[in-house]
Amino acid sequence: MDTHDSYHLWADAHAFYDTPLLPDTRDQAGPLAEQSARWERRLADETPHGALLRTNALFDTLNGDGPMHLLHVTHALEEISQNGFLYPSGGCLVGSIYCAPLTVHGSGFRMHNLAEYVLNKEAPAFVAKGGEGRTPTPLIFEITRPRRAYRGLAGVDYLRLGAIHLSIYSDLEYLLSNAERSALRETIVSRIKNSTAFLALAAAIVYEGVDVAAPSFLELLDETIPRLPILGYLYFEALAEYLMLHSTSDHTQQLAERGEFNNWLYKEMLFATFPDMAGRFDLAKFRPAPGKFDKLLASVDTTVDPLHARAYLRDRISYLVAARLFTPGQIPEAWRHTRWEFDSLATQMGPLLGHLIHRELRTFGRYPDFYFYFDQHKALQAWNYWNHMDIIAPFNGTMPKGEVGINPAYPDLEYSIYRAVRDEAGRVHPVEKLDLTIAPRLVDIKYTLMRNNKWSVPEPSPN
Repeated sequence: MDTHDSYHLWADAHAFYDTPLLPDTRDQAGPLAEQSARWERRLADETPHGALLRTNALFDTLNGDGPMHLLHVTHALEEISQNGFLYPSGGCLVGSIYCAPLTVHGSGFRMHNLAEYVLNKEAPAFVAKGGEGRTPTPLIFEITRPRRAYRGLAGVDYLRLGAIHLSIYSDLEYLLSNAERSALRETIVSRIKNSTAFLALAAAIVYEGVDVAAPSFLELLDETIPRLPILGYLYFEALAEYLMLHSTSDHTQQLAERGEFNNWLYKEMLFATFPDMAGRFDLAKFRPAPGKFDKLLASVDTTVDPLHARAYLRDRISYLVAARLFTPGQIPEAWRHTRWEFDSLATQMGPLLGHLIHRELRTFGRYPDFYFYFDQHKALQAWNYWNHMDIIAPFNGTMPKGEVGINPAYPDLEYSIYRAVRDEAGRVHPVEKLDLTIAPRLVDIKYTLMRNNKWSVPEPSPN
């Protein structure tokens, strides 16, 4: 496939949840296709809450009739109102307004538990660290669902964006000098070369069925994350997935009854381990100390088994390495004979190179000055694909946690925005219609709370 065929790349970057009888093997071949189907069955049929992968409150919101109601949190309503525009941000939803579903409940709306956590715990914690006395404000979006809107369930999976990152860099690399491009390539190649032990082990587990002790695997993972930051993201998503699927606590059961995965599990796990990440997600630094793994899980949920969790993470992370970081159809092998050259590695591990480049460019030489345009370029491609598909509300397709966005570039998008208040029962009510326009232009990364303290509350998801 031509790596510059952005339509196909974006189609492959989405997870389609509306074909439950068909395994998702469209971009895989050989033994990985079989493993993909096996994981589909294992997650959906062999976990306490696997049924929520197909039937949940988020999908009910996306597939419902009538207006769609979503909740967004900001702590900078005054500045936004003065400007008159609400801009999307990057992150796991690429270039959309980060929201969570709302459900009509009596005279108001019941928040999804993701929104409850953000509004009641995460946003106040961030504001307390430097928000200058600001108060997080809930906003309710009421979106008129167009007749032509896509009725399927296609969620963007940010772990699948590696090939897109590589393609965009190849389009924009001449913003760097020859020396800078050469230095960047050497840096990326060196990172991978010095991570061969882990990559080879993950490949051996997936393709050869090699058995390795789970604690040893997690220790090697921990050692490798600083060189391959994308592994921090994979680790976080795999552990969050495990907790949401396997917890049997009363709170998790109550949320499951209303069609919601328990987002508090991974939120509490993240902030218990890295309290400074409230509002400043940097999953490249997600490295729970292997020796404190049992204690960490116990602090989050006593109903999960650390021994089982370790084995699950060994198998799941190895699979994600093969499925998300290696070029589809490629099985890296004979590692000692690898040609440690950028172009050779791009053939076998293109997505891994893309993820590493995307991360490296944030701090590399002069490129931070251009980084905004890199993500804006990516957002333009995403908007183009979403508009082609008539997707008005893209969601995080790594797992239907409840993270959903608003496509800011959708033609003739009809919506109303209201300032909301909470009642004593925790429901939110619209109290003031706001004269705001959603604009299809990313907020510069330096103006988001993921980097600063202005404009909008940071999306409570990985960036």
